[in-house]
Amino acid sequence: MDTKPQNFSPATHAQPARSTVDSAALNHAARILAAATDDIPADVALRHYFLETRHLGPREKRAISRAVFSYFRWLQWLDPKASFQKQVDHAWTLQERFRADEKSIKVETLAARAVPAWLHEEMAVPPEYLRQLQREPALWLRARPGTAAKLAQELGHCELSTVAPDAIRYTGHQDLFLTPAFHRGAFEIQDLTSQIVSHAAAPKPGETWWDACAGEGGKTLHLAALMANKGVVWASDRSERRLQILKRRAARAEIFNYRAALWDGSAKLPTKTKFDGILIDAPCSGVGTWQRNPHARWSATIDDVHELARVQRGILEHAAAALKPRGRLLYSVCTLTRSETSAVADAFSAAHPELQPSAVFAAAATPSPAAPPSAPAVTLWPHELNANGMFIAAWVRT
Repeated sequence: MDTKPQNFSPATHAQPARSTVDSAALNHAARILAAATDDIPADVALRHYFLETRHLGPREKRAISRAVFSYFRWLQWLDPKASFQKQVDHAWTLQERFRADEKSIKVETLAARAVPAWLHEEMAVPPEYLRQLQREPALWLRARPGTAAKLAQELGHCELSTVAPDAIRYTGHQDLFLTPAFHRGAFEIQDLTSQIVSHAAAPKPGETWWDACAGEGGKTLHLAALMANKGVVWASDRSERRLQILKRRAARAEIFNYRAALWDGSAKLPTKTKFDGILIDAPCSGVGTWQRNPHARWSATIDDVHELARVQRGILEHAAAALKPRGRLLYSVCTLTRSETSAVADAFSAAHPELQPSAVFAAAATPSPAAPPSAPAVTLWPHELNANGMFIAAWVRT
């Protein structure tokens, strides 16, 4: 589920190496860590802090953000009795050591310390996945359809993706939210695998689609853009605030073929409309985002995973009723746990023989190198795409 103007802040993606962090950044990071709790994630605490300290420049914000996220990546290596400043300084040292030589820290150590113990019960944990978690995340942009090369030239420091036609990896240092390109709606900040989900949906101009768990609308806007502003995309979410953010984002992106409605995931649907396609980008534990959001490694629990799997099955059950004959249903979650991925998909398939598993990328304009063409369920691994982890499954109503 998209919950932010997706998916990374320009202040938090990988930056040139520094061997030390200055005392001012340490002090700022300590204040932010003191404010971060299970109910106030580190990225939220960062945003609030930066709103209160407007005198900080982009370079200072980058250093502070990197220091905070380094702390959570290396949390299990730190002395909890030490001050936040000392812990952050130690974490920064470990981050730079890892950057210089990833093999300096054994995979066995990463398996024991970089992720919570319960994760090993829920998924395979390959060595490269563990190393990817400790790297700083890439920053992905989504250009308007057909404009990626031109946008990359305008922004500079860009690499075009080979797996999604409008995706760009940005490696520069400017604040992208201040660029003319952003203000005229030339791009959205959206992770690569989130973009792949919309390409897997492959909506056609003139169709009617439903983004059932739209959040702040990253995938809604992408679906609408792929439909060339023709047809309708319904966007629903339980949060009025998120839908208001979608409204602002849609205006900037010049997207007009959408309708927004509140929906809490219950059997009472937001509309009686029947859809050519439904995308359920469901709320999940977010394990696939742990590289970008390392605080979540230590706030998510196995009980959360099981509760979210129950919610996911309920949303699928209720939303599927709105699918037209021969309509296409996609289920995606930015997690990798078995309980929220294959277990949910398998249980739903068993309960709904009228919905036939369908190749995830069957309708995509560009074949994906991430999965066989006939696969009805796909896992996108962070270390294979340098992006979030994602699970996608597809069905067609017979």
